[in-house]
Amino acid sequence: MRCAVVGAGAWGTAIADLLARNGHQVRLWAYEPDVAQGINAKHENARFLAGHKLAPSLVADNDLRSTLSGAELVTIATPSQLLRSIVKQAHSGLEETAPVVIASKGIERGTLALMTDIAEEELPGHTVVALSGPSFASEVASCQPTAVVAASESAEAAELTQRALSSPYFRVYTHTDVIGVELGGALKNVMAVATGIAEGLGLGFNARAALVTRGLAEMTRLGLALGAEQSTFAGLAGLGDLVLTCTGSLSRNRSIGVELGRGKTLDEALSKRETVTEGVATAQSARELAASKGVEMPIVDTVNRVLFEGQPARGAIAALMTRELRAEVDG
Repeated sequence: MRCAVVGAGAWGTAIADLLARNGHQVRLWAYEPDVAQGINAKHENARFLAGHKLAPSLVADNDLRSTLSGAELVTIATPSQLLRSIVKQAHSGLEETAPVVIASKGIERGTLALMTDIAEEELPGHTVVALSGPSFASEVASCQPTAVVAASESAEAAELTQRALSSPYFRVYTHTDVIGVELGGALKNVMAVATGIAEGLGLGFNARAALVTRGLAEMTRLGLALGAEQSTFAGLAGLGDLVLTCTGSLSRNRSIGVELGRGKTLDEALSKRETVTEGVATAQSARELAASKGVEMPIVDTVNRVLFEGQPARGAIAALMTRELRAEVDG
């Protein structure tokens, strides 16, 4: 197929490379001219995915309309808070029948919309697919075994995405629970900041296991309130992505938390990073969304207090541990 990928960060580049290695004709839209030039001249994205040689057939472009022209499958992998503006720009250049795969993970500030909600609002008539699951971009680019989920209300669109992306090292499962798959991908980033904070404080594996487990409970509570299926959170887009992001050394969200736990301010922790840390952007939106549904999310609240309200990290963790005692399972 002719495929377009919008967004040449690490994840977008890895997806474009995967599609190209699968034999598809792929164009990758990059906002940064140096990124497109490096991919075309040296087959490498030195800025966002350094050290990985990309498929020679992959073509990068700074012109969005040119990238989208004739594409039968479009994947969008921009930072979550830029998604709406990019999708608006892309609308007029999309082929009418092209499904749109959303590989961005987050909750939009202000509207509290999920990424597929934004795409459906801005791209009426297009089928939309959510792509999520435990997948560090550098490992995908290194052809390491990876499994993810493609979720859509359209079985045809989900299966098309599955066929296009699947390879001997990249396995795609289909799903119908778009809300659950999206929420899992968004909220795990906030939980990874929390586990990073605990690690930065020097707390042990017991604390990390507790945060991961209770974080999953929070994610599931909010998902059920929004109409998601409980079983989704036990799958790749829930528990799988949560474990990877909370424990993996390549996790940007976890590493931000580590720096906060070691005493840095948020500005200091972000100052030398060019890549987006989605857990920071999503934390406030997740808190507001939970409040709007009357859902208790104490770990999300704690992350917000450390990130934005100046609460010392050690005191925040102590407050979590001394909350009112309760049963583990809601009755």
